[in-house]
Amino acid sequence: MAIINRIGDFRDDMTAWRRDLHAHPELGFEETRTAAFVADKLTSFGLDEVHTGLARTGVVGVLRAGAGSQSIGLRADMDALPIQEATGRPYASTVPGKMHACGHDGHTAMLLGAARYLAETRNFDGTVYFIFQPAEELEGGGRVMVEEGLFERFPAPRVFGLHNWPRAPLGSFGMRPGPIMAAADRVEIKVIGQGGHGAMPHLCRDPLVGAAQIVVALQIIASRNVDPVAQGVVSITQCHGGNADNVIPQEVTLRGTCRSFTAEIRDLLERRIDEIARGVAAAHQVAVQVTYTRGYPATINSEAEVALAADAAVDVAGEDRVDRAAAPVMGAEDFAYMLEARPGAYIFMGGGGGDDDDAPMLHSPNYDFNDEALPYGASYWARLVERLLPAR
Repeated sequence: MAIINRIGDFRDDMTAWRRDLHAHPELGFEETRTAAFVADKLTSFGLDEVHTGLARTGVVGVLRAGAGSQSIGLRADMDALPIQEATGRPYASTVPGKMHACGHDGHTAMLLGAARYLAETRNFDGTVYFIFQPAEELEGGGRVMVEEGLFERFPAPRVFGLHNWPRAPLGSFGMRPGPIMAAADRVEIKVIGQGGHGAMPHLCRDPLVGAAQIVVALQIIASRNVDPVAQGVVSITQCHGGNADNVIPQEVTLRGTCRSFTAEIRDLLERRIDEIARGVAAAHQVAVQVTYTRGYPATINSEAEVALAADAAVDVAGEDRVDRAAAPVMGAEDFAYMLEARPGAYIFMGGGGGDDDDAPMLHSPNYDFNDEALPYGASYWARLVERLLPAR
C-alpha cells in the first residue's frame, strides 16, 4: 500500500511542472500557455493522440494499450483565480492579480504524472482519455466541453475527477456515493423605494429598511422550510445602496449564493426567496425584483464508480486512510456536468494541512498546493486505470 515506485522516481519532475504552472497562472478560457505546456508534455510522453482546442483551451490526450475496447476518462482542471498571491514562495505567481489558489496546478501535474507512467508501462488493456479542462472556476468549462462533444469524440463510459483537500491528512482519500458537492445558484434582489432626505424618513419609502428585513427573513428558509435532515444554504453576501450620510437611497441591491444537493431543495430555495422578498417588500411599501440564476448542478457520484475509486485509493493509501462515506461539502464543482453525461466519481485527496485552523484553505491568497501530495494523486490515477482496464 504505497505510491508507485516509478512515479516516486520522477517526483522532482512533477514538482517542477507544478511550480512552473503555479508561477504562470491563467484564468478561465485564457489557459493558452498552460494548454501548450500540457500538450507538449503529453506529446513528449508518447501518447497516441493529443487534441487541443476543445472548449477553446482544453486538451485531451489519448493513450491505448492492448486490444481491449473499454475506456476511461480522467479529468483535471487547469485554471487559476483572480487573487493576488501572498505566499512569498520563490515560484509565486508572476502575474499580478492571478494565482493558483485552488490547487489546479497540482491537479494538472498529477494527471500529467499518471500519463507519463502509463505511457511508459502500458500495463492496461484499452484506452485512457486524459481530460485537461479549462475554466472550472465560475465559467463552466466542464459544461462547454460536454456541449462541444467531449464524450462523442472521446467515448469514455466512465469519468473520474479529483480535488485536493488541504486540511485532510497527506495521502488520505475521501469519497461517497450520491451528492458530494452542492449546486451553486446566484440570487439578486433589487429593492426599489422612494428616496429622500435622511432627516425626513416619513416622506420616503426606505429600501434599506426593507432590504435589511428581507435579509433577516430569508434566514427562515434553511431553519424552518428545509427538512432538518436535508441541507440548504441561503447566504446574502452583498448589500449595495446609497452614497451619502443624509440621503435615503432610491434603490438597494442584495446579492448572494444558494446551495443545495437535491432538485427538490433547489426548487424550494428559489420559490421561497421570491415569496419572502415580495411579502416583506409589500409590508414596507417598496417594490422588489428577484433574479434567481441557476449555476453548477450538484456533483452526484455513481455508487459503482465510487466503489472502484475507493479500491484504487486503498491500493495507494491503505484501507484505514480511505473514507468511503466522506461528508459532502457545500462547495460547487463543474465536473457535475460530466457526471450528468456519464457515470463516475469525484473524490477528495488529503493535502497534509491537518486540522490546524490557521492552515490556509482553498481560495486563500496564502494557499499553496503541497508538492508532497503529487505522487499520491498520480499513483491513484494509475492504479485506477490498471484496475478498471486490467492488462490481459
